[in-house]
Amino acid sequence: MILVTGGAGFIGANFILDWLRESDELVLNLDNLTYAGNLENLAELVGDPRYAFVHGDIGDQKLIDGLLQKHRPRAVINFAAESHVDRSIHGPGEFIQTNIVGTFNLLESVRAFFTSMSDAEQSAFRFLHVSTDEVYGSLTADDPAFKETNRYEPNSPYSASKAASDHLVRAYHHTYGLPVLTTNCSNNYGPYQFPEKLIPLMIVNALAGKPLPVYGDGQQVRDWLYVTDHCVAIRHVLADGRLGETYNIGGWNEKPNLDIVHAVCGLLDELRPRADGKPYHEQITYVTDRPGHDRRYAIDASKIEHELGWRPAETFTTGIRKTVQWYLDHQHWVGNVQSGAYRDWVEKNYGGRSE
Repeated sequence: MILVTGGAGFIGANFILDWLRESDELVLNLDNLTYAGNLENLAELVGDPRYAFVHGDIGDQKLIDGLLQKHRPRAVINFAAESHVDRSIHGPGEFIQTNIVGTFNLLESVRAFFTSMSDAEQSAFRFLHVSTDEVYGSLTADDPAFKETNRYEPNSPYSASKAASDHLVRAYHHTYGLPVLTTNCSNNYGPYQFPEKLIPLMIVNALAGKPLPVYGDGQQVRDWLYVTDHCVAIRHVLADGRLGETYNIGGWNEKPNLDIVHAVCGLLDELRPRADGKPYHEQITYVTDRPGHDRRYAIDASKIEHELGWRPAETFTTGIRKTVQWYLDHQHWVGNVQSGAYRDWVEKNYGGRSE
């Protein structure tokens, strides 16, 4: 059995679905079901004997201790995190609590569990921590892509909290001998992504006839990684990664945000044309940039390719088409996640920004 934390969120849910497509090994999913955690993401697993769900917080050591002792997983994969930069700017406290304090409490529980194992169990056990490229800070247009050896220079409360969690994971390996692995991924996209992030927000707003808000000049560059490729990479790291090592996971797809928005608009023009026949890009609206917006991220994913043989299967062209089609085919899911709280958040974050 493996224990997945944060498995009802976007990446975690995709990981569980991918895992059970490829393996019959049992999955225990622990998720606190905050705004972005959605059990509907895993609806196809209802009744599947290989899957079990527990509602809870990674910071609840008593709960974690009990789960570890009862189920004795051979690995813990930690996706649980607050992960949206804009939300961290408006309210950093939750990010400190979940990403730093929660990770610390989880590590403490796992450390106690690890010390109770036999030598054979310890040899097989892994703690895999899923993190972000944002811990490395921002690049100029001419800088080389982030390598695992780059200095940490986080620029938002979100990335600072993730950087702190990465450091804790590293420390627990070097101090206590916990068999850890860390992955730092680039911008994920694909099915089940909560529509506060760029790509699903553009799809949802475009179909609703709403403005497509683009920060600043839209030339902020990101590396884009299709979520299933990310899931496959994590399985490679879990199986064969060197203990204590970090692996950067990227899509080899650097693109400015504005290009992403135009790509989404072009696909919607093809797959779901506007009733008035006009192009969706007419809905693009430039709004005031967010504070401290990093200009460019880029991942050098050569280490994981050379050591573990992983390289993304999707190009951006194939991945974005699959993503747009998924949202068109799952309008019921989209409608269900757009609660009053979601609408309030979108208004809070974008409503006060001048064009």
